Amino acid sequence: MATEYLDNLAKPEPHPFGIATPTVVRKISLSDVSDALRLGWEDFKAVPSHAIILCVIYPILGIVLFRLVLGYSVLPLLFPLAAGFALIGPFAGLGLYELSRRRELGEEAAAWHAIYVLRAPSFGAMLELGILLFVLFGVWIAAADAIYIAIFGNTPAASIPDFARRVLMTPEGWSLIIIGCGVGFLFAVVALCVSVVAFPLMLDRHTTAIDAVRTSMGVAMTNPLPIAVWGLIVAALLVIGSLPFFVGLAVVLPVLGHATWHLYRRAVEADPNAVREPPRPPKEGHRYAADFPANLFPWSRER
Repeated sequence: MATEYLDNLAKPEPHPFGIATPTVVRKISLSDVSDALRLGWEDFKAVPSHAIILCVIYPILGIVLFRLVLGYSVLPLLFPLAAGFALIGPFAGLGLYELSRRRELGEEAAAWHAIYVLRAPSFGAMLELGILLFVLFGVWIAAADAIYIAIFGNTPAASIPDFARRVLMTPEGWSLIIIGCGVGFLFAVVALCVSVVAFPLMLDRHTTAIDAVRTSMGVAMTNPLPIAVWGLIVAALLVIGSLPFFVGLAVVLPVLGHATWHLYRRAVEADPNAVREPPRPPKEGHRYAADFPANLFPWSRER
């Protein structure tokens, strides 16, 4: 069954716009994962200004909203929230994929170019899969909260030290860690398999959400070890980026977003029928951090 499934991935399928786009899954290695991360870092260094704009505001707003609504009861959900970024990260990185795509084609890539993803013919399909990931994220948060309540009850922690003592120094806390990590692992595996290359594929090939999910699952089945290592790297970097009150995610998320594009390029054969427009010559001059926020509105400089 698995062999027939993978064989079907290589066959041309009806394109949503009437164009045959055969999708061929490649066999990749751990060196490809390493190269994807390296190239993701290079993309981040080339266009770093967008990282803060696109990424840092969302973790900060999330913390503020949860703190205002739930008070200290937000403490048990901090780790699930950090881990949950792995579930919705592929959708949040849409603008980053567009920037990496533009750099790959030799086109100008600046922060404001990220919004060009909204004009992609398959943006509706991306939105459909994104909604699915957000639903999965919500179910994960509800499951994590239910696990905590089942073990510790509804009494909130009196303080951060009290919460840390409960989790790290009691048998109930160890049970919470083991059960929570086990359940979270299942959610992460599902999200990884259905979305590891889905969004870059939709952006690049304009496929449907179903075809993109099918290809992502094919990539995971063909490359179980590299994709597992990729998932562990993503989880580890998200935890590291979340430790200083989520501020590190402003760097981790864009690097992972760019790296995802390059991982897609290695895991899926390029479309031989793709029509590439010649790159436009870059504009003269450089953009500096001091130009922000004016550099987000380049047309204002033409006056």
